[in-house]
Amino acid sequence: MRQKNPKLMKALLLTFVVIFNSGCAKDMIEMKTVESVDINRFMGSWYVIANIPTFLERDIYDAVETYELNDDGTIATTFTFRKGGFDGDQKKYNPKGFVLDKESNALWGMQFIWPIKADYRIIYLDETYSKTIIGRQKRDFVWIMARTPKISDQEYAELTSIVESMGYDLSLLQRVPQR
Repeated sequence: MRQKNPKLMKALLLTFVVIFNSGCAKDMIEMKTVESVDINRFMGSWYVIANIPTFLERDIYDAVETYELNDDGTIATTFTFRKGGFDGDQKKYNPKGFVLDKESNALWGMQFIWPIKADYRIIYLDETYSKTIIGRQKRDFVWIMARTPKISDQEYAELTSIVESMGYDLSLLQRVPQR
């Protein structure tokens, strides 16, 4: 029977602990949401200006997320975009939003597939409700959105600075082409 190498086992255990803890380090610091969202003002269409894309959002154009408040307090969401170019096939998804923090209206669950509700946090919202940043506690995905398809370079720089201050890796952030 082969004997286990205690040094090798210890090294493997230490490696596992380091990898596990490095993956959880970002999760330890709570990502704050904005203090308050007037849910009715937040409804409507938002153009995705930039994001750290999910697998669905790679190589997308003209991305727009539209929210509509349902009578039961859930949020009907329509996410549309073109895949591969401005003339690419239009894709449409309809996840359902659930406000999880009724005091602030800034913490949601977004459900693409039942029963999973993805973390969705409104981490920045300007006072005119014209620009917002949606983040996730894991800091794996982020969305910079605006009520118009284009924002100035100065506004973009300010918003990306906020994204970076929240612990995101800006090298992963991609602008979404809009017409």
